[in-house]
Amino acid sequence: MDAHEGYRTKTHAVPVKRYCQTLDLKENPGLIAEYRRLHSREQAWPEIRKGIREVGILEMEIYILGSRLFMIVETPLDFDWDKAMKRLATLPRQAEWEEYVARFQKCASENASSAEKWKLMERMFYLYD
Repeated sequence: MDAHEGYRTKTHAVPVKRYCQTLDLKENPGLIAEYRRLHSREQAWPEIRKGIREVGILEMEIYILGSRLFMIVETPLDFDWDKAMKRLATLPRQAEWEEYVARFQKCASENASSAEKWKLMERMFYLYD
């Protein structure tokens, strides 16, 4: 599917809420291409996808424009972000994944946690209906 055609969203069996985050990659076309490849259906680590679902996340999408990433996370209404992120950090291969992808990401420290790299965004507008 093409960005101009739009992207279908999943329908979930329960009401959901959404979290949005942003992160910048290093300004290096080769690193950005490799980061994109690592997130492809064929290359994404199955343990990471499994862990994301295990902590209660129903859907996660990452969009890219240049070196800017935007992530949308959909969860059940009773989802506790802080508790889930702490648990996610302890799951198999998660620390290895964070260390591996850190070389692509702009961050203050090489040992930055996912929470230090990905910044939650504040919603400033919706259609108010």
